Amino acid sequence: MKKFVCLLVFITSLTACSSKIAYNNVDWWIYWYLDDYVELTDEQKTVFDEYLNTWRQWHKNTELSKYKAQLEEIKQDVLTNRLTSERILAHLLHARAHWTRARDKVSPDVAAIAKTLSDEQVITLFAQIEKENREEIEKRQDYLSLSEKEKKQKRKAQLLESVEEQIGRLTDTQEQIIATYSEQYLSTRDEWINYRETMTNAARRIIATRHINKDFEQQLITLIQNPDTYRSPMYINARAHNTEVMAAMVSELATTLSDKQKRVFIGNIEDVIEDIEGFME
Repeated sequence: MKKFVCLLVFITSLTACSSKIAYNNVDWWIYWYLDDYVELTDEQKTVFDEYLNTWRQWHKNTELSKYKAQLEEIKQDVLTNRLTSERILAHLLHARAHWTRARDKVSPDVAAIAKTLSDEQVITLFAQIEKENREEIEKRQDYLSLSEKEKKQKRKAQLLESVEEQIGRLTDTQEQIIATYSEQYLSTRDEWINYRETMTNAARRIIATRHINKDFEQQLITLIQNPDTYRSPMYINARAHNTEVMAAMVSELATTLSDKQKRVFIGNIEDVIEDIEGFME
């Protein structure tokens, strides 16, 4: 149920009243996403609604306070000029732990629901996943058609836009820092596509046994909770490398922030904290 957790992350990026409405109506959003993959029966919906309510209460009661606490730490690191590369890597690891807890929380219930899927539902589910996999391959082909110069320009433009959204207009020095680090990123698109296909095939094999395999639920839980098993060593290493590059880039950028940029960055953090506090009410 990766879409469930990603949806919650998306909701926390919304603002003010609209974000609270979205969070409190997360069940509608979940079904909207889920319908792209499988249409549940009334009986399955009843069970899923119970799971969803449990997830939502757990998330509200135990997770939101953790998000808020980390954002407060990041805010203090910005104010006290402590955004070193090591500190940023620690924050990224901490953020990944939020995702891991949510994934591990929902995976047993996802496996239980998966056990009840009909053959028709399974066919529909994997047909949609395969469609998405093909679309990713097509995007890859479009990317490969670009020259090396165009690829580098695209990567740099994406980084520039991402940073500018957080701190405001960039200086020439900051743009040069981003340009320098953008050259160090490794492309993971091919390995990511291979990972998706490997994960899809593994899930298909397990789900095919759902009616005859007494260990089905545990096997599916293991698959969901151990994605690195399906990533190649090259992919794992490239991801780690890119994370370190990003941490180094952000750390260097942090030393160049003007007072105005720092206020913008702090303001963005405080906006999210305020939203989370609204969710906790």
